[in-house]
Amino acid sequence: MSLLKLRLSMVGTLAFIIAVTTLFFTIILSLLGGLNILALAFLVVLFNIVQWLFAPHLIDALHKTREVSKSDSPKLYGAVEKLSRKIGMKMPKIMIANIPIPNAFAYGSPIAGNRVAVTTGLMKELEDEEVEAVVGHELGHLKHRDVQIMMFASVLPAIFYFIGYSMMLSAWFGRERQRQGGGAAPIIIGLVCMAIYWILTLFVLGLSRLREYYADQRSAMNVEDGARKLSEALAKIVASTGRMKRSRREVGSLNSFKTLFIDDPDRAERDEIEIAERGMLRVDQQLVREILSREVTMLDRVLELLSTHPNIVKRLTALQKLNSYKP
Repeated sequence: MSLLKLRLSMVGTLAFIIAVTTLFFTIILSLLGGLNILALAFLVVLFNIVQWLFAPHLIDALHKTREVSKSDSPKLYGAVEKLSRKIGMKMPKIMIANIPIPNAFAYGSPIAGNRVAVTTGLMKELEDEEVEAVVGHELGHLKHRDVQIMMFASVLPAIFYFIGYSMMLSAWFGRERQRQGGGAAPIIIGLVCMAIYWILTLFVLGLSRLREYYADQRSAMNVEDGARKLSEALAKIVASTGRMKRSRREVGSLNSFKTLFIDDPDRAERDEIEIAERGMLRVDQQLVREILSREVTMLDRVLELLSTHPNIVKRLTALQKLNSYKP
């Protein structure tokens, strides 16, 4: 998919989410009266904004991240510095997260500033050129304000979730029935709100996957031979994470932050099982080819709909089409 098509798809998906939210929110306001619902929506939005502003500090505390200086890791620092200059953005803080699985993530807020974190596992498992491609992907997220956009998009379904939950809870305890003289209207409206929440969530997940493709393409364009390097990095991340999950190493605590990662840890175990069943050799390009040789099944497509990240086979296929691009 070309950059133009990706841009149009992302804009179209976000516009659809906003349009559906506005339409149904207006209908609910007209049915129930605006004051209480507006107050609840305001609290949901306020909570998410506060969470976004202070989330970087929570992430740093949870994963014991530390800032990296040029003397600490000259190659990593140099890669971020060079790519930031090439992309045309202010260099973010570079963090090392004390996480055993190989991964990376971009995060930040107006209070904390922008940050790019790589895990100790990533630094251990990947070669320097592959780390550079991963950094290019994460800088792409920061350049295109994906953290802010996904935060905004995620708030919209959350509003319907809390409206639906509060309506059903209120009706269950009889408050709404007493106020409205009985009837099942609050429960019906609550169920409709929950259905809207799930529909919008699917579109938000789709928007997240599109932005992953977009960040991949930006890395391929800005890193020399970036498509090959990022393909190898993603293949190694999937294989290594899957092995760790299968050997019962502790990765469950990362689920709350998986939307930030360059690859979804939850999907890696299943991907690695299929790779292992093929008796694959763990060498860079052969690893990529083995993953690309897998068939994308109907189950894979269904699981992808519920994931923040694209299917790894489809993702590597998209990168292969960029291999001939020379930045």
